Amino acid sequence: MRFLVLGRGAQGSACAFDLLRSAGVTEVRLADLDVSSLPAFLPTDDPRLVPTSIDVRNREMMLSEMSKVDAVLSAIPYYFNGELAALAVQSGVHFADLGGNTEIVFQQKELDSAAKLKGVTVVPDTGLAPGMINVLAEHGIRALDTVESVKLFVGGLPQHPEPPLNYQIVYSIEGVLDYYSTLSWVLRDGKRVQVQALSETEPVRFAEPIGTLEAFHTAGGLSTMAWRYEGKIPSMEYKTLRYPGHAQMMAAMRDLGLYDSTPIDVKGVQVVPRDLFIAQVGPKLRRPGSEDVVALRVLVSGTKAGAAVTRQYDLLDYYDATHGITAMMRVTGYTLSITGQLMASGALAHGVYTPDEVFPGDRYIAELAARGIDIRIS
Repeated sequence: MRFLVLGRGAQGSACAFDLLRSAGVTEVRLADLDVSSLPAFLPTDDPRLVPTSIDVRNREMMLSEMSKVDAVLSAIPYYFNGELAALAVQSGVHFADLGGNTEIVFQQKELDSAAKLKGVTVVPDTGLAPGMINVLAEHGIRALDTVESVKLFVGGLPQHPEPPLNYQIVYSIEGVLDYYSTLSWVLRDGKRVQVQALSETEPVRFAEPIGTLEAFHTAGGLSTMAWRYEGKIPSMEYKTLRYPGHAQMMAAMRDLGLYDSTPIDVKGVQVVPRDLFIAQVGPKLRRPGSEDVVALRVLVSGTKAGAAVTRQYDLLDYYDATHGITAMMRVTGYTLSITGQLMASGALAHGVYTPDEVFPGDRYIAELAARGIDIRIS
């Protein structure tokens, strides 16, 4: 199996690392504009790893690189993924991405017929949330006879929180601000409605030393599940997990206009509040080498054989000190790798599907366990 991994950042490099641990993988082309420097955990002496300089905006260059592989795995910003998926289908190669923007997923869905004709699989939104958490939700839904409620909780957190926000950036501060300022789709009484980000906080208790976290609405985590299950499941929602007090502070800054993209006049200079916030706050929330933890919980409530049942999925995954790989990189990058290997091995149906629509849940959970990512089901 030959792969083209787009993006040498945290998630792309973690994906490449996991791919190279598989004996069935013969080549990993890790691509970015600049590949002169790679993370220390990557085995640069492995001849299967091929650093590749590429500009994803160059259509001809992309078509050429896609012709050399069986599958393309995108760990670059979401706004490239619509065009990249179309190029992959044109090239007759499988494609998966980390997603995060449901509108683009629906655009990719329009490629379904073409993908089937080409005999390829396209899987958008295949990271942590959306991604892993949706597969686990679907696993729970299929295990019950009737479903009344689905609640999804995920958070990437520092193991050793520092004030004032008790938070560290583990991917993109731009993405964080998007999630904190975009309306979130949920199901209420079986109907799709939108709720404000950072709202409706509630406590969620995990084992020590994590303890009690707070959960609040953010956008994107449900992916297309709110559309799939409208009129079928009464209640479904996704919430982000943080240490208590975080949501109130972030909501206050949003409501004061610090996330706005409209320029304002500051002493005769046009300044975009959002750009200023990112430039000032972003570096203060980056702590390279800081140990992180990913906390996840899925609750699926309904009936089984006439009895009321709640099926619970839990995960606490920690920073890998041996390799210097964060928990967020593991659960996100490894999920992208698993998706690629399932596609390339022929384990997934041809067409365009989100992970919850196409993944074999038991096998996916087993693949995670083989990587030390242990989902506890109760």
